[in-house]
Amino acid sequence: MSSVSQSFSENNSIVHPEYFFIIGLSGIPYSTYFYIFLFFIYIIAVIENSVVLFIIVVDRNLHSPKYIGMFYLALADFGETNALIPNIMKIFVFDSQYISYNACLANMFFVHFFSTMQSHTLVVLAYDRFIAICLPLRYHAIVNNTVMCVVFVGLWSFNGGVVVFVVSSITRLSFCKSNAVPSYYCDHGPVYMLACNDVSINYFMAKLCTALYVVAPLLFIVLSYLGIFLALSKITTWEGRLKALKTCVSHLLLVGSFFLPIICIYTAAFIVSVTPNTRVISTSLAYAVPPMLNPIIYVLNTSEIKDLIQKYLKKRSTRIESVSN
Repeated sequence: MSSVSQSFSENNSIVHPEYFFIIGLSGIPYSTYFYIFLFFIYIIAVIENSVVLFIIVVDRNLHSPKYIGMFYLALADFGETNALIPNIMKIFVFDSQYISYNACLANMFFVHFFSTMQSHTLVVLAYDRFIAICLPLRYHAIVNNTVMCVVFVGLWSFNGGVVVFVVSSITRLSFCKSNAVPSYYCDHGPVYMLACNDVSINYFMAKLCTALYVVAPLLFIVLSYLGIFLALSKITTWEGRLKALKTCVSHLLLVGSFFLPIICIYTAAFIVSVTPNTRVISTSLAYAVPPMLNPIIYVLNTSEIKDLIQKYLKKRSTRIESVSN
């Protein structure tokens, strides 16, 4: 990076690079297979989430609080997948680690924004299950379509404001050392650590976001399920308990696919020495795989969506047979 200083432009004593280099994936052995794997994850995730979004929009029977939550989670999955993986694939296809300064900030915003929405949507779905099981007689009074839409508009606005502040805090930093980002996208942490002036605000925001989007949501979900299990213990029959618990299975799987990889990665980092390649591969999969798994979980655990897909496929096959005859 001897030419880094030549690529910098200085404005009011703040030095912004014209571009960054995303180097997190450059040292991975057998990287071709990893890129191909990510490409298939991308295609599957886009198709699956598009199908879920389409089904929930067109079928009025699914315009209920539970499916509004599913819609916003699928939308967040769709957005994060498109914000993350195409930029990774660009590095592989065009052998170009280059990303302009403004494009880096945009990439940082969209990846962080949609991942925050994934986290908070799981919290809303946990609240929906908590009210449905613990306060079933008051469910429709507390949770309805209007309430869910207001909650999600509020969350998207709040999270958008937080992420805008996080990204804008990068613009006050001077980069006079290196413009090589040791990550697989323009992640806030690796980027601000390249700065050569005060990064205390960025450090604080990083810790705050960890609390807002990992610790607090997981704590709320755990407390919600403690309340749910307490309510289930009061049901006299095992059949009744299993029937109520079955409605939570899909949500528990969603929570596990989103939070468990993150917890395992950060726990492993404290216990053992994790190599940079291992960290990059594990974190990239933790971001990329859940958007692919979530629609599968919907289909496997939601009879309404399975029935709709089966009806559509039957109708389509009937049309094809009639045309061929």
